[in-house]
Amino acid sequence: MTDKIIIIGSGFGALGAAARLAARGYRVELFEKRDKPGGRAYVYEQDGFQFDGGPTVVTAPFMFDDIFAAAGRKRADYVEFTPLDPFYRIFDHTGRGFDYNDDTEFIAEQIRTRNPGDVDGYNRFMRSTKAIFQKGFTELADKPFLHVGDMLKVAPDLIRLQSHKSVYRYVSQFIDDEFLRRCFTFHPLLIGGNPFDASSIYAMIHYLEREWGIHYVMGGTGALVRALATLIEELGGRFHYNAEVAEILVDGKRATGIRLADGTIHHADHVISNADVAWTYLNLIPSRARGLRNSDFRYRNLTRYSMSLVVIYFGTKKLYRHDGRLAHHNIILSERYQGLLADIFKAKQLPPDFSLYLHMPTLTDPSIAPPGHESFYVLSPVPHLGADVDWRTAAKPYRDTIMQFLEDNYLPDLQANIVSEHMIDPRHFESTLNSHLGAAFSIEPILTQSAWFRPHNRSEDIPNLYFVGAGTHPGAGLPGVLSSSKIAEDLIVAATATQPSMTGDKLPALGY
Repeated sequence: MTDKIIIIGSGFGALGAAARLAARGYRVELFEKRDKPGGRAYVYEQDGFQFDGGPTVVTAPFMFDDIFAAAGRKRADYVEFTPLDPFYRIFDHTGRGFDYNDDTEFIAEQIRTRNPGDVDGYNRFMRSTKAIFQKGFTELADKPFLHVGDMLKVAPDLIRLQSHKSVYRYVSQFIDDEFLRRCFTFHPLLIGGNPFDASSIYAMIHYLEREWGIHYVMGGTGALVRALATLIEELGGRFHYNAEVAEILVDGKRATGIRLADGTIHHADHVISNADVAWTYLNLIPSRARGLRNSDFRYRNLTRYSMSLVVIYFGTKKLYRHDGRLAHHNIILSERYQGLLADIFKAKQLPPDFSLYLHMPTLTDPSIAPPGHESFYVLSPVPHLGADVDWRTAAKPYRDTIMQFLEDNYLPDLQANIVSEHMIDPRHFESTLNSHLGAAFSIEPILTQSAWFRPHNRSEDIPNLYFVGAGTHPGAGLPGVLSSSKIAEDLIVAATATQPSMTGDKLPALGY
């Protein structure tokens, strides 16, 4: 007999867990609300364009290699990664750019053009973040924090590594130039955090990028989603699309399966939720089955959530790739930094200005747009739906302001050349992606919501209910999400080593 595992959702956390567990011989079924896999990495296909809906920055690519290797496969046989150089081009408010990559001398020269005195400071910053990286990523990222003792074991290291400081405060110890401080502190925004509040342990993201580079998936991130889905199906896993989960069935202290919105019931030995953690507890599990740690009160009143996003996907009939102004990944920083982030995270108001991430994938991969066309998306952090912003009236003016800014400063004649466009705002994250308050990255990565303090990968109330994805330990971003899938695998393997299957069905032939 082999245990059956139901996975809610099909984001990278779900796909990683499904592939790993199917490779071990478990019977895995994934239930996805939408019409194809990906979760936040959903692909929008329109007018001949492929727009990646979610993550486009691939770091630590070996983590994907490990998933395929666990099944006796090679990732390169399914999908191609290509390294990017530069990693990012970061623009100040005047439009002056700053590039960085994994070349120490190149970065030193870039820093020298801004503030020569910061070259030594940057080198000291990198040496110090190596220790944070080794502890936070190498040692702890794929280890569960289920008990207070887990936290107490690492507390001395966290104190030694100055985890009580914010990323911005930590970097400022080494870097004097204000713009360079911004260049080396924006990374928490990639996982839903405010650089002025996120713990300094997240400064390791910059080191992680330097360690393994930043890669692009040829064909777009959607090609990686499809590759993992193919692998899972080859291993006997099943996908159910247009299958919205309405309830996790609980009998006593065990999850027995799920009930879909159409009333259909599916039984399982274990349930993994790749849905937003807060949304899962608030909407899929009756309160009587939950204790105080996972109560409505905690998730509605005590938990801080990440910002949300406005994302505009657009394709143009004009080619901009030959202008040389933009890189594949572009960060455009507002003249304000702390004030802008305070508006978004603290005041919960829509700022009059913005900082932007402008993605130009056709610079690397023209295949995702029709011949002679360019593909982009532009992303702007905004407050989550706890803010007093009516997006029914705010969305269009906000969109127009961003596009006019891009036309005036980076993409001449942009709006006359747009031939395809799609836009999402915080309402999409709440209604389509089932993220509480429309938070784009689930729970905010502050120190008191990290490690043991973050929602656990295994429920305290229902021991055969597990969590993967951005809202659980270790956090958002592809490395964190993939680490959560490894944790879920290890926890289920340990649990099933001594427990008999409850469903009693035999394992189908997997064909390998």
